[in-house]
Amino acid sequence: MDSSGKAELRPGAFRAIGSAARTQLLGPVRRMFRSSEAALVALAVAMGIAAGLLTFVLNRTAHGLQSLIYGLSGQSLSAAQWVSPVSLLALPIGGLLLGFGSRAAVRRWRTPVDVVEANALHGGVVPWRDTLLVCVQTLLSNGVGASVGLEAAYAQAGGGFSSVIGQWLRLRRGDMRILMGAGAGAALGAAFSAPLTGAFYAFEIVIGAYTPAAIAPVAAAALSAVLTARLLGLEAYIIALPGARAITTEDYLIYAGLGIVCAAIAIGIMRAVTFIEQTVRGSALPDVWRPALGGLLLIPLAMVTPQALSSGHGALHLDLGAEVGLRFLLLVFAVKVMASSVSLGFGFRGGLFFASLFIGSLAGQLFAGAVARIAGTPMIDPSDAALIGMAAMAVAIVGGPMTMSLLVLETTHDFTLTSVAVTAALCASTVVRETFGFSFSTWRFHTRGQTIRSARDIGWIRALTVGRMMQRVVNSAPASMSIAEFRRRFPLGSASNVVLTNSAGAYFGILDTARAYEASLDESQEVGTLASETGVALRPEQHVREAMKVFDSTGADLMAVVNDQGELVGTLSESFVHRRYTDEMEKAQRELFGE
Repeated sequence: MDSSGKAELRPGAFRAIGSAARTQLLGPVRRMFRSSEAALVALAVAMGIAAGLLTFVLNRTAHGLQSLIYGLSGQSLSAAQWVSPVSLLALPIGGLLLGFGSRAAVRRWRTPVDVVEANALHGGVVPWRDTLLVCVQTLLSNGVGASVGLEAAYAQAGGGFSSVIGQWLRLRRGDMRILMGAGAGAALGAAFSAPLTGAFYAFEIVIGAYTPAAIAPVAAAALSAVLTARLLGLEAYIIALPGARAITTEDYLIYAGLGIVCAAIAIGIMRAVTFIEQTVRGSALPDVWRPALGGLLLIPLAMVTPQALSSGHGALHLDLGAEVGLRFLLLVFAVKVMASSVSLGFGFRGGLFFASLFIGSLAGQLFAGAVARIAGTPMIDPSDAALIGMAAMAVAIVGGPMTMSLLVLETTHDFTLTSVAVTAALCASTVVRETFGFSFSTWRFHTRGQTIRSARDIGWIRALTVGRMMQRVVNSAPASMSIAEFRRRFPLGSASNVVLTNSAGAYFGILDTARAYEASLDESQEVGTLASETGVALRPEQHVREAMKVFDSTGADLMAVVNDQGELVGTLSESFVHRRYTDEMEKAQRELFGE
């Protein structure tokens, strides 16, 4: 009350009233998006429009930065005939800014989460700061000319914005993953002006599965993003015409061989990136200086040919549309592979999606030239080989055989050529999975200690820990207790198992109560001599699959759970672990299929 007797509202009260009003207003909206599939599709359309707009802004910003630094006049950096050596100093300078900026950001927050990791481990949740950081890092890396693509920024912007909106609307875990995948795929589709490519990128790379619940939202987002980008004037990434020569049965076998060759090259590139990264991290060079040194190493490669710079979009058009000798193609291929490996290995941010298309086109043309020199083999069209090499190389590095095959379809409108691209892509994918086991994104996670092979949702597995499942109230007794005392304390039928502890109170083993009642036993004998699972226990932080592996390896029905000090904190039975795992698996399947 104030002096006049009227009620006084403090600022905190106004905030509380405002929060309650917002909750009351947004409640029906949130319930609508959580309960209506049509509403989710409409939301996906909006996210697609936003993804198309963000892709346009990122594309223009990166190209504007390149034009400012290198004095380009409407052409792509990689298509330039010559670049000034002075301008190339932007590479180490940009690397220096990237190194110090990234260290400051990680110290304040943490290492950013990208869309694949978020969908695999975090239920589609990406903090807005992570999205902003990845976009800025990628823009800076590509803008100064490092041999990386913008796809990391595109996917992060589209998926990250969708994730923020999904968090605001409090969508279910399954819907969050779909919406974020739709946003990421829509952004890639807008970049290529290829809606099918964007949709299948979402299915294969970001969501990790084709599901009925995801088809409509993902397709709607991809279409709306492509239309938005076209209205804004964003040109198609690739415009290529197939060769006039008809595809024969022999060509399928020859291009299957190209797929295998691309798989071998892709594995070499991924290994090279990892080797450089691990070597540099193991050296005395501080992390903040790594991109700057990488920028210095890129300068001589760029002086050999500017096609080593940026993602290679312009160079791909240039080499496909001109009569280029095999020696020059081989030189560009070697320089581009080295530039991409150095850029990523030394810490520039970006991806190998766009670069893999360029490298694959070079590999395809070189393959066509090599086949032409083998007596008795049919001639193959270099343009066809370039397009099929693009698909095979991108599948081997990025994954997603249908994504890359549909990219060929949408850029050539040739179904016969697409069927050959599918053959080569499947051969490349099979060889990589059998001999290497990872795509580039999941391989990078593997080198950092994450066991992720796809974007399939395994976050619930990490969240279902032993600590959440264990029974905290346990029957325990000292291992030094005599059998006679044990029988008095635990009558037959009172407890099926008892956990034994040592003199310090730490876990010792587990005793099946029935064993202590065997007639042949000496009653003065210590019960510790009858214990099983001695020295084997679970930890509260272990997840359900790790627990199942321990149960399988020991053959135990019940195991103790101990903390870091070895103290007993609970028990867990194998039957309960399997029951919880099955329940959670069924729940995840229902979410996946929208049931």
